[in-house]
Amino acid sequence: MFFDFDGPLCDVFAGRPAREVARELAKLAARGEPGLSGKLNGTDDPLEVLRLAHEADPEMGMEVERALTAAEIEAVGVAGEPTPGAVAALEAVRVTGRKIAVVSNNSAECVRVFLDRHGLTGHVLEVVGRPANQPGLMKPNPHSLIAAADALGVDVTLCALIGDSLTDIQAAHAVGCTAIGYANKTRKRQAFTQAGAEAITESMQTIADAIRPQPNS
Repeated sequence: MFFDFDGPLCDVFAGRPAREVARELAKLAARGEPGLSGKLNGTDDPLEVLRLAHEADPEMGMEVERALTAAEIEAVGVAGEPTPGAVAALEAVRVTGRKIAVVSNNSAECVRVFLDRHGLTGHVLEVVGRPANQPGLMKPNPHSLIAAADALGVDVTLCALIGDSLTDIQAAHAVGCTAIGYANKTRKRQAFTQAGAEAITESMQTIADAIRPQPNS
């Protein structure tokens, strides 16, 4: 079973807003590449800033990525508790004997920091974050899913990914993986339906309840 990180397990930028991080990264990128100012103006997605910086200048992209990773690690330290129902979902998957991997466009470092901080490391066998200096391999590219399946020694087509973005659905379907859309915002349900997600839920607890073995009646 694959879990996306930001959303299903953690609200990464709950304590340090993504728009503020994006602005800081944009300023950093624009100092090295002034021509980026127009493209970056108004961008509130740190990952988009990273993509654009890499496109403009790979060396600048590397600097932005280092800054983003540091910001993510700081952010998960003030992000609060795991997403409601997330711990129950991890426990339910684990108790059924399934292997768990986190596949994320966030850095593997920040995922591990968060899991360790909340005592969840033992539930997760593999963490595959964004590939260093290769933003083109972030989801919707299925690279992280393929890498996770290889590390777990499982057939990726027999896996399911729980994610809260269209890129998760697209990445899953690109390799024949089941896509479960976590619609933590109302507008996402329609988007996931149109993208062909095999299941959609607004609650991670619902996933836990669906997976957890039921007592014999």
